[in-house]
This record gives sequence, C-alpha cells and structure tokens, in this order.
Amino acid sequence: MSRRPGLSVRLRLTLSYAGFLAVAGALLLAVVWGFLLRYVPDNSQGLLGISPNRYLLVHTFGPAAAVAMAFLLVFGLVGGWFLAGRMLAPLTRITAAARAAGSGSLSHRIRMGGRRDEFRELSDAFDAMLERLESHVAEQQRFAANASHELRTPLAVSQALLDLARKDPTRDRDELLERLRTVNTRAIGLTEALLVLSRSDRGAFGREDVDLSLVAEEAAETLLPLAERRGTTLDVAGGAARTSGSAELLLRLVTNLVQNAVVHNLPAGGTVTVRTGTRDGASVVRVENTGPPLPPDLVPTLTEPFRRGTERVRTDGHAGVGLGLAIVHSIVRAHDGTLDLVPRPAGGLVATVRLPGVAQGS
Repeated sequence: MSRRPGLSVRLRLTLSYAGFLAVAGALLLAVVWGFLLRYVPDNSQGLLGISPNRYLLVHTFGPAAAVAMAFLLVFGLVGGWFLAGRMLAPLTRITAAARAAGSGSLSHRIRMGGRRDEFRELSDAFDAMLERLESHVAEQQRFAANASHELRTPLAVSQALLDLARKDPTRDRDELLERLRTVNTRAIGLTEALLVLSRSDRGAFGREDVDLSLVAEEAAETLLPLAERRGTTLDVAGGAARTSGSAELLLRLVTNLVQNAVVHNLPAGGTVTVRTGTRDGASVVRVENTGPPLPPDLVPTLTEPFRRGTERVRTDGHAGVGLGLAIVHSIVRAHDGTLDLVPRPAGGLVATVRLPGVAQGS
C-alpha cells in the first residue's frame, strides 16, 4: 500500500526535543521577566541612584535572552537529532531484518545485545518468530518434496504396467488389473492421508464433545479383521475420556495409533492394549503393543512424515505411506494435546495421547 511521504520519526523526535527545550527556556525567561524585573525601579535614577533602572536592564537582558533562546533551539535540534538516532538505531536493525525476511532470507537474526528494554524484547520476539517461521517453511518444503516423491512412485508404476499391457497383449489381464488396483489403492490412501494431514495442520475443523473411549471401541472394531489376520490380540478397555474436538479427526488419530500397533508387531501372538481414562484433568488414550525392540534414537523420528521402510520391521508386507504417526502428531497438536512415544524394554511401543479434558455435564 503506497502512502504519501511525510516527516521521518527521527525528524519528528528531533523537532519534539527542540520544541520542548525551547518552551522550557521561554518559561524560564518568562519567570525571570515577571518576578525579577518587576521589582526594579522604573526611573532615571535607578535603585538608590547607583543601580540600573528597568529600562537599561530590559535593553541589556533582551539581546542576551534572544541569543540564549537561539542557542537552545540549535542545541535542541542538534542534540535531538543525535539522541533520536541513538534511540532509533535498534529499530533500524529490526527494520533491516524484516526487509531481509520479506525477501525470503529467514536465516537472518538480530541478536540484539545490551540491557533488556522494549527494543530488546521486540528484537527477541522477532528472532523467535523468524526461527519458528524458518522451521515451518523448511518442514513444509521437505514435506512437499517427500509427498511429490511418494505420489510419483505409484503413478510411475501404473504407467509401467499400462505400457507393459500395450506392448504385450497376451499378458494375463486379471493379474495386470489386480496390480493396477493395488497401486491405485496405495495412491488413493496416500492422497487421503495428505489431505487429513493438511486439514489438521490448518486447524480447519469444528469442535464438539467427543468421548475417546467410544472412539477407541470404534477404531478397534474397524481394525479387528486386520488384527485377526495377523494373529494379534486386540484388548480395549477403560473409562470415559471426554474432550472437545473433531470427532472425525480424533477417530483417525486413534485408528492410526491402533493400526500402527497392529502392523508393527510380532509375526504371531502379538498383543495390542488400548486404555482410555482421565488423569490430572486431561483425557488420555494409551496404546501399547508388543513387537521388535526399537532403537532409542529412532523413536523421536517416528512422527516425521514418510518415516518408514527399513527403520521398522513389517512381517506381512503391509504397504504403509509413512504418515500414520505424523497424522497422529498433527491432530494432537491441533487439539492442544501432547503425544508421548516410549519404547518398551521387551520390544514394541507405548503411545500416550493427552488431550484437554471436558468436565462432566459441561
């Protein structure tokens, strides 16, 4: 938005300083004029015939007062310009950093030293904002690159299968259609996961009263056939755990946790335990599963998008997209909650979600 040019802040401050100093000098002269000269006799002989009279004092004092006022005005302008420059120097640094950030350079930091005053607090807040913004942009760029790579893979496979069918008409049609269906299902699942992740990141959802115990039962019922095929025991129990949020996203949260626990489990005879309840005013969902031991340095990275493959063991060929726990983490964050992932000493993982609770009857 273009604005009309005007006086700079430094010039306005300079004029303010000079004006204040001039007014103070004028008031001082007025006091001298009003309370000193009034007691000087106004006659040709002066006081007792030896002191000057008022006429002589006025004509002597007037030019000196004018010189003093001119000096105060010049001193106020010069000193005000210097002081305003010193005072606004931190603001100039902040402005330069803002321009650099506006041009795309988010790595610049002000790092203002000195005592903690208003400019220092503004500088620290601006540095913190730049740090969060740089981290967010880097995360989005990394996510976009990973998403593009992941979406390109099933499309490339589909293209290869179609080219193969065109070049070899005698190839088994049913096998080709089944492979195309598998690849297409994977692409659809990845696209839906990306949409859910984007929606939860934006916080674009309505809120309602949700009981996490009912959500856990629904998620377990949906995933029971998968657990039975893998020979995994699914145990869901616990008390009511009410929170406020999107029922659809919270269902996806618990479903992803349970599905992750079922998929990354023992080849046979594994268990998945889901518990819900309240603790210290928070609604809690705890999902614990058996499985292979997890390296401690791997656990903090499990919520990163597309973190899958050789890092975690699968025994059933389940083709995930690496967004399960990333979606969980995003939904938890959008609902102002916390997600804790702790490896079990005997193998497997314990995932604990804490969300703000809703009082009964509210």
